[in-house]
Amino acid sequence: MTDRYKEGVPMDAVEVFNSLPAARLEQDLLACCAAPAWGAAIIGARPYRSRADLLAAADAASAALSWADVLAGLSAHPRIGERATGDSAEAAWSRREQSAAALSADESTAAAIKEANQAYEERFGHVFLIFASGRSQEEILAAARERLTHDEATERPVVADQLRQIARLRLERVLDAL
Repeated sequence: MTDRYKEGVPMDAVEVFNSLPAARLEQDLLACCAAPAWGAAIIGARPYRSRADLLAAADAASAALSWADVLAGLSAHPRIGERATGDSAEAAWSRREQSAAALSADESTAAAIKEANQAYEERFGHVFLIFASGRSQEEILAAARERLTHDEATERPVVADQLRQIARLRLERVLDAL
């Protein structure tokens, strides 16, 4: 506990984050990004002086992920356009992140996204990941089609950056809840 807390002054979210047991944070961070190396790097760099420092550390942890780590992170993401099931924080966040696209759904675009998902998985061997928050189905479909033109070397950094953006948004939600 910090001296501020002992004096009755409320702790800010970063102070709470710094004070939480690593085992508790591990679960929250795995919900943000299912790559254990990402969460371990963030926990290992505590304490943070500010929210900006913590978010910068999250971005650095994302940049340091190996391709195997990125694939581990992808494993927790449903196909775009498919509703995540379960009552975990991860599933709730996924449903929320895809909600705008679901609202803009029309049957032909939804079917085209499903086809693009299948083509993407056949081409690259993993789920099509996109930072869906605030994007329409048409925007997501256009991105999927464009990314299908990539080769493996071009696509991997795009996937890693999409994972980084999603993990960062989710980490901000964790902080907002503290």
